[in-house]
Amino acid sequence: MDRIAIIGGAQLHGEIPVSGAKNSAIKLMAASLLTDEPLRLTNMPRLADTRFLGKLLSRLGASVTESDGPDGQQTLLHAPEITSGFAPYDLVRQMRASFNVLGPLIARTGQAKVSLPGGCTIGARPVDLHLQALEALGAKIDLHEGYVYAQAPRGLKGAEITFPFVSVGATEHAMLAAVIADGVTVLHNAACEPELLDLQECLNAMGAKVEGAGTPTVTITGVARLHGATHAVIPDRIEMGTFAVAAAMAGGEVRLTRARPGLIDSLLVKLEEAGCGVEPTADGVIIRRSAERLKAVDIETAAYPGFATDLQAQFMALMTVADGESRIRETIFENRFMHAPELMRLGADISVSGGEARVRGVARLEGAEVMATDLRASVSLVIAGLVARGETTVSRIYHLDRGFERLEAKLTACGAQVRRIKGDGEAEL
Repeated sequence: MDRIAIIGGAQLHGEIPVSGAKNSAIKLMAASLLTDEPLRLTNMPRLADTRFLGKLLSRLGASVTESDGPDGQQTLLHAPEITSGFAPYDLVRQMRASFNVLGPLIARTGQAKVSLPGGCTIGARPVDLHLQALEALGAKIDLHEGYVYAQAPRGLKGAEITFPFVSVGATEHAMLAAVIADGVTVLHNAACEPELLDLQECLNAMGAKVEGAGTPTVTITGVARLHGATHAVIPDRIEMGTFAVAAAMAGGEVRLTRARPGLIDSLLVKLEEAGCGVEPTADGVIIRRSAERLKAVDIETAAYPGFATDLQAQFMALMTVADGESRIRETIFENRFMHAPELMRLGADISVSGGEARVRGVARLEGAEVMATDLRASVSLVIAGLVARGETTVSRIYHLDRGFERLEAKLTACGAQVRRIKGDGEAEL
């Protein structure tokens, strides 16, 4: 099993291009099931998660072709016919978001059998809201032996759906199912994340009629069919925020390009509060920090546009060497402080009580062997390793490969000493 080794102490100087958003790309890929014409997605990240979903889509009847086009990395998806409505556990369990093929399958073919996604290390994340939304649209849902059996032989019907609490996945799933339903669907208390607006723009390019994505009320007027389209995936705000924190941690000056800094305003405000320089540019943002120690600041995760839960672990790593004590409150997911004990192996002073962590900054971290517990936790350990004295080795980095494209190469290009150690012990620079 691969590991990543980091020698701490080097400042970061250079430019990092931000990849397309993982959280958007996988939902856009699922949208390809809604039409018998090709969907071309540009600015596509090459990640374990997108390839997992590609395997599942291929099983369902889609062709998935990756290539380098005039607009960079692209994926061409084409499902002229749905040859199977069965999404097995061995594929769905590898990535929860693959459960979102259920809605498009029901909408297009009137039936599907999709595995429940199973447990998650950072919390329960049930799919109840997904299923309730599909039932409101007229699908008959049965659960049996870990599978969802769904039927809508006469097609889905538009409906008023009010989510009891904000759910990004359920909002996206309802949008995917409702675009070719008969009638108008209105989603109340919808999630407002920018990835939803990206999904709306892609669906509308395919001929859908969706309005309001990015606000609490989304209106979908069903159409008879969708057609093919070309759509550029939005920049990954979590990758952008991660590299911004890495630059703040290591010091130096990093220019993030192909990025939209407005998507991470909540983070950039906190970086400035801590003492970082933040300078928006025409195509991104510059993060700079002198040798002066950062100040401790508090954060509380919240739904967009609040501080993203997917940046909480990275920010905690930054606060481990800040001057003073910071309080970090996690309000989105339970069990999302599993990176804290691993950061403590590097010498961090952290105490966790319920949904709050107190981080008392230390003068220096020390390199050690640590283990990734989930996607965002894994990169927080890499960030901490950038300043830890000596060598830090992060194991179980298959989590990292799910959501970060060419992480080692992007950091190394800016002066970091980061290398991948292959499972057989051979290092890969």
